[in-house]
Amino acid sequence: MNNNINSKNSIKWLLRLLVVFFLLPVATIFGQNKNSAGKNNGAFYTGKYRNLFAEAGYSKDDIDKKIEKAYYDVFEGPNHVYFDVDDTTAYVSDVKNKDARTEGLSYGMMIAVQLNKKAVFDKIWRWSKKYLQHQDGPREGYFAWSINPKTMKQNSPGSASDGELYFITGLLFASNRWGNTTGINYYAEARKILDAMWKKDGTGNIYNLINTAHKQITFVPEGDGYNWTDPSYHLPAFMEIWALYAKDGHEQFYKDCADTSRAFLHRACNPVTGLNNDYAEFSGAPHPTPWMPPAFRYDSWRVPMNIAMDYGWFGKDKAWQEDYAKRFQQLLRSKGMDEYDDQFNTDGTKPDFILQAGPVKKLRHSIGLVSTAATASLVNKEKNSVDFVHAIWNAKLAPYADGYFDPYFDGLMYLFSLMHLSGKYQVIQPIK
Repeated sequence: MNNNINSKNSIKWLLRLLVVFFLLPVATIFGQNKNSAGKNNGAFYTGKYRNLFAEAGYSKDDIDKKIEKAYYDVFEGPNHVYFDVDDTTAYVSDVKNKDARTEGLSYGMMIAVQLNKKAVFDKIWRWSKKYLQHQDGPREGYFAWSINPKTMKQNSPGSASDGELYFITGLLFASNRWGNTTGINYYAEARKILDAMWKKDGTGNIYNLINTAHKQITFVPEGDGYNWTDPSYHLPAFMEIWALYAKDGHEQFYKDCADTSRAFLHRACNPVTGLNNDYAEFSGAPHPTPWMPPAFRYDSWRVPMNIAMDYGWFGKDKAWQEDYAKRFQQLLRSKGMDEYDDQFNTDGTKPDFILQAGPVKKLRHSIGLVSTAATASLVNKEKNSVDFVHAIWNAKLAPYADGYFDPYFDGLMYLFSLMHLSGKYQVIQPIK
């Protein structure tokens, strides 16, 4: 009798515990500060950013020269993708596709603020604001995602949500680094985008950049694109930055979005290979599109870098992220460290459909993926993970044997990777 009562009480206690667990918000599971999920040693809290190149044996002088050379190649060299227009404006171009995109423009701004190149940052922002930001109508505050920089004709008035994501974060960092009284009020510009975002209610078929019901970034903030996502747009670290520095009254929402993205990536990444599809439902399931079937392709290259950033800066999902990085690098290693392709089915097999890059339709051992794969070494604790660090150190941002060259996407991923691996990609906190 007593045993049965004890057994029933134990079952009731267990059921209550399970109910409490499943009703907890995602944010509570991951923790929103350095004490709520145990000791947090993310660099935001410690101020210590790992330099994997130094750990791998490269000298400070050689590391600095490597970064300087990469910056020169991408922004100033013979195959540069950064173009000065006049003394006050400039743009970044996807040269193979002959356009300028909010993706590349905002990446250029992020590189500039991280490397303390204020003039470059300001020029790109002024050009982007002048030619791409909508000043009225349902899209007010948002940006046309693509423009022909020769004719100045927008290729599309619609937005790609990752562009605004990077613009906002870059502007908040610029405000923290340079203040708001040196010619551009960076904070006001960031708030202009954010405040406009929160006014989007579907009027004119234009919505918030973030699906407010699912707390996930949208593929595009209009039409049906509001109802699905791109895993490479999931940057929980940037959502944490908005919660810290936007100060627009939506702090808890942004924190929740950060943790929702972490949980989403668990579902979107294959449990064996770590690979994800380029596009996904909010559930993490693949989202097919009329232009291509699901697979791990160019957009997806950014996912390991985004996870490494979140791991290094905030460290709120370390156990899963460490396992992810191990699985992801093991998959690439199994294909050959100097041979793995740049597109896969999520089970690691070769896809039937090959997404064309510019005029070329061919699988390659692309420096863009070599770059972002190396950032996973910031997360993978296995000793042989350093092989990926050496691989990107020895890689050359140069044309392939057949003449194909992408200084834009490959080049930007390469430079981002070097910055991460040298500890030069950081949370820029306000001047004290």
